[in-house]
Amino acid sequence: MYDIAAIGAWLEFAVRWLHVITAIAWIGSSFYFIALDLGLHRDRNLASGADGEEWQVHGGGFYHIQKYLIAPDAMPAHLVWFKWEAYSTWLSGFFLLALVYYLGSDFYLIDPAVMDLAPWQAIAISLASLGLGWLAYDTICKSKFGDDNTRLMIGLYAILVCLAYFYTHVFSGRAALLHLGAFTATIMSANVFFIIMPNQRIVIADLKAGRKPDAKYGKIAKQRSTHNNYLTLPVIFMMLSNHYPLAFSTQNTWIIASLVFLMGVTIRHFFNTMHMRKGTPYWTWLVTAIIFLAIAWLSTAPMFRADEDPEAGIVTRFAEAEGFAHVTDIVMGRCSMCHNAEPFYDGILWAPKGVRLDTPANITRNARMIYLQAGLSHAMPPANVSFIEPAERQAIIDWYAAATKG
Repeated sequence: MYDIAAIGAWLEFAVRWLHVITAIAWIGSSFYFIALDLGLHRDRNLASGADGEEWQVHGGGFYHIQKYLIAPDAMPAHLVWFKWEAYSTWLSGFFLLALVYYLGSDFYLIDPAVMDLAPWQAIAISLASLGLGWLAYDTICKSKFGDDNTRLMIGLYAILVCLAYFYTHVFSGRAALLHLGAFTATIMSANVFFIIMPNQRIVIADLKAGRKPDAKYGKIAKQRSTHNNYLTLPVIFMMLSNHYPLAFSTQNTWIIASLVFLMGVTIRHFFNTMHMRKGTPYWTWLVTAIIFLAIAWLSTAPMFRADEDPEAGIVTRFAEAEGFAHVTDIVMGRCSMCHNAEPFYDGILWAPKGVRLDTPANITRNARMIYLQAGLSHAMPPANVSFIEPAERQAIIDWYAAATKG
């Protein structure tokens, strides 16, 4: 029978796959409609009364698309609503957050060297930051401050910088960037659920009742859609960052995260300008490259604190489990040449994935990954370069089973 760790690993994989699928659907439709809207020909006097039109070719067919600012003379019997992509992406993402970072808070969410939190405290901070963050953002957008879109965007960027600093001083580096992405994605999904879709329903209800819709609803929805447009690429970066320790395990993580949001603006500005047929501002790619190089330079600062206590954050149940001393010898001998603060295996410059196995405490904090990758499977070491023996893999399995009561 599968044990809990194996079931958890496959469940995590399934939810992650679902999250990626729904995210592709949401981002794909979002980018398509942004490009479509910006690229419409609005200099034509259309007999249909539409605001603009576009001819496109795809998959061997031709498409004639028209956009109505309000609605056509007769409302169509069936409207396609693009909303479930956003909802499914957030729901699957939150489920994945709970699976990995809440259930595995000792391993992934909490770093005692940053802030020594109990699991419930860390989870409470996570949930509160997502919920209260949306309420604060929504309040600012609806305030007088939000009347000026440029001022609002600058203010929101300042908030994101502050939040990046906050997360990196509360959670582990991996969890900090992931939460910054989750916070941003929550704003984007909530914009669709609480603002854009309700406003669209009000407009449609007014049209069906023969009333002239208030233009403010379209203006508000446009503002939130613009925010989503510029936030999409930074969210993708944050979600991918947990695979790259140079992004999340340096002393400058919060600065790196802040610069990522600027790259999102420069890249989207290029495509938005191009789709509007207002030129091709290639200078934005130069700016993007400069920002990226700055990020790469910042990441070369020491990846880990030199004064880290080798016993800090030890997970007691794994340290006290039968076989721990033997497993420590195995991991130190077979794994720590790479998974070290200063790896001494040729070609390895830093611990892969930021995982260090050079102290007993680090071994206990990464017990589940050691079990899954070097015990239950043969993923580690790669190509078995350190010649770990079957009996040693079994010792890892037995130790993990003893610590988790099987």
